[in-house]
Amino acid sequence: MGWIYLLAAGLSEIGWAIGLKYTEGFTRPVPTVLTIVSMIISIGLLGLALKTLPLGTAYAIWTGIGTVGTVLLGIVLFGEAATALRLACVGLILAGIVGLKLASPA
Repeated sequence: MGWIYLLAAGLSEIGWAIGLKYTEGFTRPVPTVLTIVSMIISIGLLGLALKTLPLGTAYAIWTGIGTVGTVLLGIVLFGEAATALRLACVGLILAGIVGLKLASPA
């Protein structure tokens, strides 16, 4: 169950990272509230995941999921650069996430 919590926490992290862009410096009320709610959900789920998963592994995977998702959505939603080097670096982060999962107890 810890891995499911961690995946959901990572997805929620993507939500609040992208949400920050839409808050326009916390001047837009609805995106601000949704972003804060997503932050709370993300941290809460990470806390639940940490009941059964190693801290270093869980934190690295949580931030990795958030990083990869945010970069990819930045490309799709905001037209950010999708250069080969940038995508290769995202691939390295993904490889690290998979590696940490494989190297961790079930």
